[in-house]
Amino acid sequence: MRWKVGRVKITKVAELETVGSTKFILPLATNEEIRKLPWLIADFATEEGRLKMSIHSLVVETPSHRIVVDTGLGNDKQGRNVPTWNDRNGPFLETLTQAGFPPDSIDTVLCTHLHVDHVGWNTRLVSGRWVPTFAKARYVFGRTEYEHWRDHSREPSQAAVFNDSVKPIVDAGKAELIPSDHKLCEEITMIPTPGHSPGHMSIHIRSDSEEGLLTGDVAHHPCQMAHLDWASTADSDPAQSTATRRNLFSRFADTPTLVIGGHFSAGHIKRDSDAFKFVG
Repeated sequence: MRWKVGRVKITKVAELETVGSTKFILPLATNEEIRKLPWLIADFATEEGRLKMSIHSLVVETPSHRIVVDTGLGNDKQGRNVPTWNDRNGPFLETLTQAGFPPDSIDTVLCTHLHVDHVGWNTRLVSGRWVPTFAKARYVFGRTEYEHWRDHSREPSQAAVFNDSVKPIVDAGKAELIPSDHKLCEEITMIPTPGHSPGHMSIHIRSDSEEGLLTGDVAHHPCQMAHLDWASTADSDPAQSTATRRNLFSRFADTPTLVIGGHFSAGHIKRDSDAFKFVG
């Protein structure tokens, strides 16, 4: 899937697409509740109320940069809490290359946050060592986010993710730590959106009077636009994530801004009573 925001091109490259139960991540999004939101049906949910979601990267091409936003799960990883996320042997790099983006053509990797399903392809396993997948790229991490997981990866699964997908990038001298409101290039500025994780950032794109927003995991699914208080089980601060959703969606609602989620595809945010809906 491809979109344009002015002179900026955005391509979704999926690693994993799912339709089904999301109780482990959005426990309040039952089939019954989803069926009460008919605007979700077809694009974002099935008639039965099952959610459509994906784990994907977004390749953002500006006139001067080729950027991979978030890097999915990766292959050969161990110690993940979700059993099927271990020992993966998927064709993501081949898919990326077939889409026109061989790894060596990427000059920037930008992680909205450092959770397991957003950093996996930062590295790949070569002769028993984790090495940067995108050898010619700088890797851009939020400083607040990086320092939190460096200092607070106490659970074994968190330590595994940090040690195989984040630390090797720093050790290789390829990491650039940025403030959460950093201007990455002429067209791209970060927006601080904490709550899902302590240093979570969203991405604001401006080009030729057009705007785009890459939300990351401010919401895992558009149903959270209607139910702002439906926090994810992965949110580090559910109250803050709820406030962040309201603030971010209020800012871009009823504008022509193209919005793309970290786990769902593109649309536009519309005000709907005291909350919002998403129109694909």
